[in-house]
Amino acid sequence: MWRALKMRLRSSLRYKLWLLVLFPVFLIAPLGVGFIGYWTQHFSHDQLLRKAIADLSIAHDIFNRLQRDLINELERLAGSHSFFTAYRNDERERLANQLAAVLETTRLDFLHVTDPQGRWVVAAEPTVRGGESRHSPLRGQATSYGISTAGIEVFSREDLGTEGLVLAPLEVAAPETLASTRDAPPVVAQRALVMRVIVPIRDPAGTIVALLDGGVVLNQEAALVDEMRDIVYGSGTLPEGGFGIVSIFLGDVRISTNATFERGGRAIGTRAPAAVRARVLGQGAPWVGRSRVVDDWYISSFEPIVDVYGNRVGMLSVGYLERPFREAYRQALFSLVSIVLAGLAIAMVIAITAAASIFRPIERMTAVVRATQAGEEQRIGAVTTQDEIGELARQFDRMLDLLRQRSDEIRRAAGELENKVDERTRELRANNARLEHAIAQLLETRRQLVVAEKMAALGELTAGVAHEINNPTAVILGNVQVLRDELGAQAARVDPEIELIIEQVDRIRSIIDRLLRYARPSEFGDHLAELNLPDAIENALGLIEHELKGKQVSIARAFESTRTVRFDPQELGQVLINVLTNATQALGEGGRIVITVRDWADRGVAVTIEDNGIGIAPENLHRIFDPFFTRRKPGGTGLGLSVSYGIMRRYGGDISVESKPGEWTRFTLLILESPERPHELAPDSTQRFPLKGQAS
Repeated sequence: MWRALKMRLRSSLRYKLWLLVLFPVFLIAPLGVGFIGYWTQHFSHDQLLRKAIADLSIAHDIFNRLQRDLINELERLAGSHSFFTAYRNDERERLANQLAAVLETTRLDFLHVTDPQGRWVVAAEPTVRGGESRHSPLRGQATSYGISTAGIEVFSREDLGTEGLVLAPLEVAAPETLASTRDAPPVVAQRALVMRVIVPIRDPAGTIVALLDGGVVLNQEAALVDEMRDIVYGSGTLPEGGFGIVSIFLGDVRISTNATFERGGRAIGTRAPAAVRARVLGQGAPWVGRSRVVDDWYISSFEPIVDVYGNRVGMLSVGYLERPFREAYRQALFSLVSIVLAGLAIAMVIAITAAASIFRPIERMTAVVRATQAGEEQRIGAVTTQDEIGELARQFDRMLDLLRQRSDEIRRAAGELENKVDERTRELRANNARLEHAIAQLLETRRQLVVAEKMAALGELTAGVAHEINNPTAVILGNVQVLRDELGAQAARVDPEIELIIEQVDRIRSIIDRLLRYARPSEFGDHLAELNLPDAIENALGLIEHELKGKQVSIARAFESTRTVRFDPQELGQVLINVLTNATQALGEGGRIVITVRDWADRGVAVTIEDNGIGIAPENLHRIFDPFFTRRKPGGTGLGLSVSYGIMRRYGGDISVESKPGEWTRFTLLILESPERPHELAPDSTQRFPLKGQAS
């Protein structure tokens, strides 16, 4: 079945259109319903939580207002003329009657007149003859600052006994609920939550002479929680069947609530869930969410009750029954889903009908196309629809007429086009041949220019060296011989020095000879020898020792390679002296040169000569090996590094330079273990041999 349906979808536009129309309907329907359900679920849940938070705020204000009302009542009593007159005249019975009248009209459970130290003067209950009020920070605020204060305190059974009150046991209608969880063992009331009020009594001069000390025991205070419930959950605030509760906790135990058990009686003594206890009493933060009270789920919110010492001693909680809201939500969701599904069904019928008006003209066009492919002359004919499909069908017929006309024109033009293509092809081939010939001539000309430039540079180099050195060396050699003849026997004392001069002059001539051979690289290799690089470096350092000592230059050596190389000793010495001299000239007094010898992979030896001199400017770095280029003091020829470059390249090696102006310059000599003939390179070429695995 699935294979047949798949074949129909591939071959029939009718089924494709139906799929395009119906697929969104069947896709959107469950997604839309699911999204609506998910969104309304979360939205309604958030609204329920917000309502619980708002209800708790109202209950909090009522709880605080009760304290303010008690302060106002006692301030009116303390400020009345008759009360102060009775106090001043020590009319204790009259004072007791006034205190008793206040107890009758307020929620107060006990009320005393005390001195500023808390010792009783008169009590509202005649049976209470004497005593001392429980110590409280409220009394200190009243006596020290003269302000009326109220707050929450926890009284023990003995504290209430001192006030003439008896702490009744918790009246639990269903005691088994106290042990319904592991962390809720049976509870026996040993403490009471008391809302205490202390108001100062002043004489006409404003001096505090006594205190009014009263309090409300919140344990099993049904009237208070009922009043708060009536205000928070008044008429119209809850749906039909809704029920709101207000609870006051001592610790995590309900001591006052209007929540009831199913068989009657208030749920006094039941405990808050562990999560609520941990957050509200442990962290001091409000908690809002679903909580189970007795046998039903409520949307509840809790906040801590803090006593006058700053300790979290209880909780204030409000909540309302969740069930009516859930039922109303489900009913609304069902209605909304029904409307959505009905709308989707209507849309599906309309979409299928509209799709039919689309694929009928298209099927007729398909039949015409197939006939045209078979070589038959057919037309779609008249189409009644005036939409884009109808216009397409009419234009399709006109297109077929134009196509037949254009086919005739194309056949006529095809013959002409072939002739023009042949003609243009012959022209293109001729142009390509001329272009290839021109490119070949250009490459040959460029090669000849490069060779000519190189040979010109070499000729300039050799001519300059011959001119600059041959004449002075001849003069030096001649004058040395004259000195020896003139000195006669006395020349024996300086004979070693004279021999050294003659030897160095011969060396200069040899260098000139090598320089001339630089232009004839095929004639190298006549004086090769196995050389040890550290020994060659030490010999070169000995020859420029006077320059090093003159500038107090320190030499650091790092000879890490013991490999020997085949090289002409004089030419290698010439390269080392040129580079070392260049480094010495770049240094000031007390400079430093670091010479490193290491293996150049498996090819030979790398020699690095680094100085901490003035460095080389970036614009001069690429010209440092050009003949006659010098950046030194006047008198330099600029041939030393150029000759050194030619020697290194002639032996198949390389010489490169790096520099950071003002900080350092580093020359690197790459010497093959056995020389080989390199490619011809111009002195300014950027081609270099890499130092495999080593720093350059």
